[in-house]
Amino acid sequence: MKNEKKLKGIAILISIVLPLAVAILFGVKIEGVDLSFLPRIYAGINGATAIVLVLAYIAIKRKKKKLHQDFINTAVVLSVCFLLMYVLYHATSDSTIYGDLNHNGILEDSEALALGNTKFIYYFILISHIILSIIITPFVSFTYLKGWLGDYEGHKKLTRITFPLWMYVAVTGVLVYAMISPYYA
Repeated sequence: MKNEKKLKGIAILISIVLPLAVAILFGVKIEGVDLSFLPRIYAGINGATAIVLVLAYIAIKRKKKKLHQDFINTAVVLSVCFLLMYVLYHATSDSTIYGDLNHNGILEDSEALALGNTKFIYYFILISHIILSIIITPFVSFTYLKGWLGDYEGHKKLTRITFPLWMYVAVTGVLVYAMISPYYA
């Protein structure tokens, strides 16, 4: 019981500290380092995370608990790798503006007009992705913890929320990259 309380405290700490650390690191700018290759890698990691989550789901439906655990551990590691690369990229690169074809850092009227309604779709996907990526952290932490502690009923209840949210974040991460990549300088 004491160990369980300690683990819950760690899960709460992760759920608070991780989003705060990412927000703080967005204020950091490291000059002279070119990590422009990272977005395609972390987009691929998002895609791999989605695939691994589906495989974890299939494994548990087939009652292959160890395989399910291995896939979930892989998904967590992939998510941490994504986060590290994402923060590193944004700490070393200027923000890319959706639709900025000439890469001058300004969305000119002609560029905005050329986007049409895709900008609404892009920003809806981007904003929902960002919000849910913050929300998913405590869900993953507590769902993982319940599985780790053997509270399979609690784990199963939480996965009904965690799985679709995590899938959405992983898949929309790939979509955001696919939509913004033509505008990288």
